[in-house]
Amino acid sequence: MKLLRYGPVGAERPGLLHTDGTIRDLTGLVPDIGGAVISDTGLAMLRGIDAGILPVVDPATRLGPCVAGTGKFICIGLNYADHAAESGMAVPPEPVIFMKATSAICGPNDPIIIPRGSEKTDWEVELAIIIGKAAKYVSQDEAMAHVAGYAVTNDVSERAFQTERSGQWTKGKSCDNFGQIGPWLVTRDEVADPQNLKMWLKVNGKTMQDGSTKTMVYGVKYLVSYLSQFMTLHPGDVISTGTPPGVGLGMKPPRYLKPGEVVELAIEGLGSQRQDVIADL
Repeated sequence: MKLLRYGPVGAERPGLLHTDGTIRDLTGLVPDIGGAVISDTGLAMLRGIDAGILPVVDPATRLGPCVAGTGKFICIGLNYADHAAESGMAVPPEPVIFMKATSAICGPNDPIIIPRGSEKTDWEVELAIIIGKAAKYVSQDEAMAHVAGYAVTNDVSERAFQTERSGQWTKGKSCDNFGQIGPWLVTRDEVADPQNLKMWLKVNGKTMQDGSTKTMVYGVKYLVSYLSQFMTLHPGDVISTGTPPGVGLGMKPPRYLKPGEVVELAIEGLGSQRQDVIADL
C-alpha cells in the first residue's frame, strides 16, 4: 500500500493512493497515518478495505508528510562511501547518528525555505525508514518486523550552520521545511529489496545526484537493530539513512541553493518530490 496524508498544514487527513492513481480518503476509518494504524495489525485492516468505494480526493490537494506523530527524526551521516569521500571524511566505523528537529518535517512538495543568515543551503535525497512497531534491543533478524515502510525524504542541510558554527550538526539540519517526507509511506511488502533502489535529485532540471541504496555502508536491518540498542524506536519514528554523492558541498567549487530554484527528487518505487526554493522572511 501507499499511504499518505493530505490537506492544509496542521490539519492533514489520512488517505491512500488507489491502484487507479487516485487519492482516496480514509477519514473516519482511521484517525491518522501513524501509531497503531501503521502496525502490522493496522496495515492488515487497511488492506481489507475496498479502496474503490472510498471518496476521491482532488488531485490538486496539498500532500502533507506521509506519517503522523513522529517523535524522533533520526539521521545517519556519511552512510554512502562515495559521499563520505566527496565530503572529505572517512567512512565511520559505526553509524554517525544525529537528530533533526521534528519541527523541520513538512510535505513532499512544500518549499525549501532558506533560513536567515544562510550561506550554504544544500540538498540530500535519502531513503527514510518509518517504524511501525516499537523496537528495543532487536537483532538484525528481527529488525524488519518493526518497519512499517519507506518514504523519500530530502535532508536539507545548511552547511555553515552544520559544520562551521561549532557544536553538533543538529542546528544545520533542523530549520523549518528542512525535512520533506513523502509523498507516500510505501509499506515494506511493496519494497522487495530496500538495498537496491535507484535514487536521484535534480536542481533546475540538472541531475545532481544519481545513486542507489545498494552503496549504503550500513543497511536498513543493521540501522534498525543498531539504533534500538541505544533508544527505543516508536511507531512513527523516521530514520533518514544517508545520501549518495552529488551534494552541493562536494562540488568544485561548492554550489548551494538560491531563492527561485527548483529541486526535484525521487526514489524508485517510492514516488517523487518537487520543491520551490524560497527565502525566509
